[in-house]
Amino acid sequence: MASICYSSVSFLSPSISPNPNKPFPFLPKLPNSNPFPSFRSSKLRAAKSAPVQEEHYMSIDNLHRFFDLNLGKWTGSFHQFDGNGNLLQKINTRLSASSYGEDELISLIQTLYIEQPQSSTSVSGHAEEAEWAEYKIKETNMFTVEKYQQIGFFPKERAFSLRYLTAGMLETVLRQGVLGEDDTGEESPKNLKLPSRRPSIVCENCLYSQEKDRRARAFHIMDPRGFVDMLLIFLEDRGDGPLVHPSLGNMMDGQDRILPFLGKWKGHSVTKRSGVYGSTMTEADTVALLEMNDKNKLIQDVTSTGCGRDVRTNVHWTGTISNNSVEFEGAYQLTLLPGGMYMGYPSDIAKSVAESKSFHLEFCWLEAPEKRQRLVRTYDADGLAVSSTYFSEVRV
Repeated sequence: MASICYSSVSFLSPSISPNPNKPFPFLPKLPNSNPFPSFRSSKLRAAKSAPVQEEHYMSIDNLHRFFDLNLGKWTGSFHQFDGNGNLLQKINTRLSASSYGEDELISLIQTLYIEQPQSSTSVSGHAEEAEWAEYKIKETNMFTVEKYQQIGFFPKERAFSLRYLTAGMLETVLRQGVLGEDDTGEESPKNLKLPSRRPSIVCENCLYSQEKDRRARAFHIMDPRGFVDMLLIFLEDRGDGPLVHPSLGNMMDGQDRILPFLGKWKGHSVTKRSGVYGSTMTEADTVALLEMNDKNKLIQDVTSTGCGRDVRTNVHWTGTISNNSVEFEGAYQLTLLPGGMYMGYPSDIAKSVAESKSFHLEFCWLEAPEKRQRLVRTYDADGLAVSSTYFSEVRV
């Protein structure tokens, strides 16, 4: 969803004011090394990996293509997971997106509809038609794209990354979808985990299906201390018909969730750096091998070769798996989700910042057994988006 923060919502107006202040001190020094180099995400490493192509960060043409990708009606479900991959909430949603204006003055307007639960004051035994809360999202245009959202857009691959200033929209979805008319507005409702009102990072990575007219939008919310607060997924089909895809329940747990990702994967990556980092693009061929040894340790080897140049990077990782979480040496974690998905993030962002290192957030969607997509969003120690990298891979 191309948005920054909410504009208004019917039935409820929670008091949330955007606070752009950083909860931990981002250092002004540009990172010289990437603690997770397998993704080639630091500015210096990416520049060495392949020939650099100059590209405008968000041209008028790309802005129109971005809007076209989001237009229409979307029917889906919203899923809230904790850092251990446990499903906390599932809420039905609908989204309507349209545009107006021309050329550089074009704007995207979106309205999110959230299905509310039956009120506790409803007559017992009396079936009621579902109520939907209406949530109007602030318009997206050339100004917001360049000023706030720091969008990394891949038109051909149909994928994008962007940032939010607050988690206000996501809190509203949870309040309306779980509490509905029974919401009293308290800051910490019983039996409902809400995102921090001062998150350090709110990042959306969106991947579109290569098989159907479907998309998955993954949100990392990092708390003020730099730890994962919660992980959120919108799974949506274009159109206003009934849902035909399964919801993301606890279909598989523990080691079963890692099984679809084991094996050798070969593919291609495209990295686009943000405007402050030169608005350039590089490509590479990648090979990733993930295996589990006889000691129940995960072994990952990643090779990246820059296209057109004999520049190769090899990285070896060792990790352990516990329940639905994988922790690699080097303080990087994966939370394994149902539906062939995982989300990756640093174990402690504040530590990376204190060491003046870049860090990244990842979303992987294995839609078919032999094919997967990944999107990686990289940040520098100032909290600015360095780059977005899209991976398309097949099992070999």
